[in-house]
Amino acid sequence: MGIFFSYVFLGLSLAAPIGPINAAQLDKGIKSGFFHAWLIGLGSLAADILYMLTVYFGIVHFLETPFMKTFLWSFGCFVLLYTGFESLLSAKKLSGEQDRNNESSAAKTFFTGFFLALSNPLTILFWLGIYGSVLAKTAAQYDTSHLVLYSCAVILGLIIWDITMALIASSFRRLLTDRVLIIISVLSGLSLICFGIYFGWQAAALLFPLQ
Repeated sequence: MGIFFSYVFLGLSLAAPIGPINAAQLDKGIKSGFFHAWLIGLGSLAADILYMLTVYFGIVHFLETPFMKTFLWSFGCFVLLYTGFESLLSAKKLSGEQDRNNESSAAKTFFTGFFLALSNPLTILFWLGIYGSVLAKTAAQYDTSHLVLYSCAVILGLIIWDITMALIASSFRRLLTDRVLIIISVLSGLSLICFGIYFGWQAAALLFPLQ
């Protein structure tokens, strides 16, 4: 059980660093409550599982080609800028009394989280560098059933973090004034835009390398 919980902690560690997903969850939790914030995390989890499978089956190297890197940076730039500007535009409409479920459809929220994670090349590097090395070590010491069990432990850690972030974000909505909520929402939107600019810069660097 100690080994199992160490892999759960690994999942928590993978999800914890501040990035686009946490910013999007914070923004969505403030605007639409727990369920929508959790859907952002659930979409991100789906992308994480997809990348786990690519690492497991050894096809992650295809994602490291210059073309795919450029595509992912560019697509990530678009998704982040769109989400960030949408957050800024909707921040002024924010009210603690508004209906939490009318901000956006559940499917749109889920796929926002999915594409935010899927289009993040840093996610690929994260899973390749950390999960890839863990996978190699585990495969050398244990059989396939243990490999699946410990991979599920990593996923459990991701789920725990997503639920925690959704709870924190939705709690802000209940505890803080509308003015503070708007400020937090604007800051979340600006952080997403900053991430988008960074992604766009990386895409441009790959398209037009400095000689």
